[in-house]
Formats: sequence, C-alpha cells, structure tokens
Amino acid sequence: MMARTPTQNALAAVELMRDGRFAEMGDMFAPQVRALVTADAIQRGWAAGVDRYGPVVATGMAVSEAAGPGAVVVRIPVRFQHGEVAVVVSVNNAGWLTGIQFAAAEAAQPAAPWEAPEYVDVAEFDEKDVTLGAGEFAVPGTLSLPHRPGPLPAVVLLCGSGPLDRDETIGRNKPFKDLAWGLASRGVAVLRFDKVTYVHGAKLGKVRGFTATDEYVPAAVAAIQLLREHPAIDSARVFVLGHSLGGTVAPRVAHAEKSVAGLVILAGGAQPLHWATVRQITYLASLEPAAAAAAQPAIDAITAQARRVDSPDLSPQTPASDLPFGVSAAYWLDLRDYRPAEVAAGLGKPIFVVQGGRDYQVTVADDLAIWKAGLVGRPDVTIRVYDADNHLFTPGTGRSTPAEYEPVQHMDPEVVADIAGWLS
Repeated sequence: MMARTPTQNALAAVELMRDGRFAEMGDMFAPQVRALVTADAIQRGWAAGVDRYGPVVATGMAVSEAAGPGAVVVRIPVRFQHGEVAVVVSVNNAGWLTGIQFAAAEAAQPAAPWEAPEYVDVAEFDEKDVTLGAGEFAVPGTLSLPHRPGPLPAVVLLCGSGPLDRDETIGRNKPFKDLAWGLASRGVAVLRFDKVTYVHGAKLGKVRGFTATDEYVPAAVAAIQLLREHPAIDSARVFVLGHSLGGTVAPRVAHAEKSVAGLVILAGGAQPLHWATVRQITYLASLEPAAAAAAQPAIDAITAQARRVDSPDLSPQTPASDLPFGVSAAYWLDLRDYRPAEVAAGLGKPIFVVQGGRDYQVTVADDLAIWKAGLVGRPDVTIRVYDADNHLFTPGTGRSTPAEYEPVQHMDPEVVADIAGWLS
C-alpha cells in the first residue's frame, strides 16, 4: 500500500468507484477479506446506489473516528442527484480497507459525545479502574459499584467477536456501557474490560496457536476472582454475561471457573461460527437483490473456507489464508467441536437466554433453537425473546441491516431491567 492516511485511502476508494475502476478498488481490500469482495460485487453494489439516487454530484468532507487500536472508520458524505448518503469505510492500521457500506446521510456528521440513556442514574454508583491478570497480556477494565449496602450481586461482561473495548463500542454505540451503567443504577456491580485482542493485538499476531479460549478465559477468570474477593460483593452471586461470541464462550468460562453463580447469554451464537458466517453473508446479499448475483462468488468462497474448517485434514499447519477471515487454524480447531448449549446444560447453573427477534447475526431459528433444545426441561433456565430488537438489542422495524447500527441509540430499557431483575 502507498503511505496514505486512512482518510485518503477511503476517499481514493470512493473516487475509484465513481470512476468505474472497480478492479483497482478491490485491490485496496485487506488480503484476508479480498476473496469476499470481488470487483463485480463492488460494481453491482455501487450501481444499485446510482440506480436509486442518480449520478454522483459531489463528495463532501470526510469524518474519521478511531475504531480500536489500528482501526479507523471513515464516513464520507456523497451527494447524488436525487439524495445524499454516507459511504462508511473501515480501514486497518496497514492502510487496507476491511469494509464498506452505504448508511444514512447523518452518519457522516461528527459524532456527538456519548450520553447516558434515560434509565441510568449516575448518582447510584461509582466507577474505578482495575487491571486483570499480570504480565504482558494483562488488560484494563472498569468496575461499576453501586452505593447500596452489600453484599451485592455482580456480573462480568464478555464482549462479542473482534478487538472490542470494554464498552463494546460498535459504530457510535456503546452497548456495554449502557448495560453496565443501567445495571449499576439498579444495584448490580458490573466489571467490564478491554479484550486482550484490543489491547495487545499487535503482539498476539505473532503468537502461534492463539485460540478463542485464550481470547476470553484468562481475563474473565481474573475478573470473577477480583469480584469474589471484593468486600462489597456477595462471592456466591458473581455471574457471567456474554454477548454474541462472548455469549458463545460464556459456558466455557463457567466450566473453567466453577464459582460462577449463573450465566446470561445475550444473543449468544450456538450454530458453529464458521457456518454462521456463511449464513450472515448470504443474508446480507439478500438485502440488495440487484447485487445478489455479484455476491455469489463471495458466498462460494466463504463456504469453501467453512468446509475446510470441518475437514478432518484441518491441522495447525493449515494456512490461515485458506480459512474464514484469515483466522488461524488453531482458533478454528478450538471452536470447531465446541457445543455451547451442551456445555451450558452440564453446568447445573441458572441461565438467562436473551434474544433479539430481528437479529440476523444470531437468530431465533438458527441459534436460539439450539439453546432451547440443549436446555429443554431445565426449570432454572429462562428464555426471553424481544421481538423488535436487533443484535445490539436496540428496537426497530423491518429487516435488520448493518446500517441500522450506525445511528446513536441505546440498549432496550426492557432488556436492561429484565437482566437486572434476574441477577438480583
């Protein structure tokens, strides 16, 4: 890549699309995702926008926002003849593009400072910084501690996939900050922390054999132990709540740390991750029928990679480039035969499974059905579906899309209240 800023790379990508130079634009994507983003798919996606809004009239000033260490999201206002949209481009620290999508025009406006949702009362709790673990892979976190007399129930939050911070910042939203402050306002102590992949991503890139267990379990166990030793907290009521991939691995954390009082599975994936990825990409292709045919090569590519994960020939020596998203074979070997619902059923602990009805990433049909089957007949299991909610548990209507995650919004107050009630 040429030595350009993330903003320059994002603007160059938009100019290449505007000029019809789709093959060149495809070469700007990171190698690990390039097989999923063909020149034809880019062309069809851009053409669908032009068909809807007319030719491009002008490109406005880009807004850049950090999206974790070594990652930037660039939002570019593009005015077409019949409307304006924001082109949202994700760029990594090497200058490669990792994603691009259309969003509502307001997404290109500078982000306002985060504001607490209405269900938060900041007078009800204090926060302090903590460190989990020791050595080069220790991670920082935040303990939200209610002012109420103890001993208090407490919960450790596990973020979803990717190098996420303790607030689980996604676009302009901070669902784990919403949740932590909402629970602390209701008398539940909450410990959330930056993922090791967020803090130490560059170092971990050189660690052979890094797995999902390494990604979650050490920091989570350290967090549980910190809470159990805190004088204000009831050591018998320390729970684990995982969202998305964090929900998938939450039973593994409870298996590793037997003192866990129970689990909250918040949109936790139960379908094998590599096949869930195929399903998600297929769903996203269906959102733009005009570009669906162009997406088929990407679907075929990720399907072939998912089959390699299932192959008996998969070994630690299998090149990461042959596997979904360029993730190492060790990671997939660790997850391939893991069945979270079966592990959860064997724990003998109370479980609250929370699911959004409009979630396309973790779905009622493909994931919740597995949790239900695995936990059937358990009187200490509560399952609740919030029909209007998406993967971030923000309410909406119609089919959920990635663009829905862009506007500033907060976690559904009913979900926060129900989790607080269950934990208490």
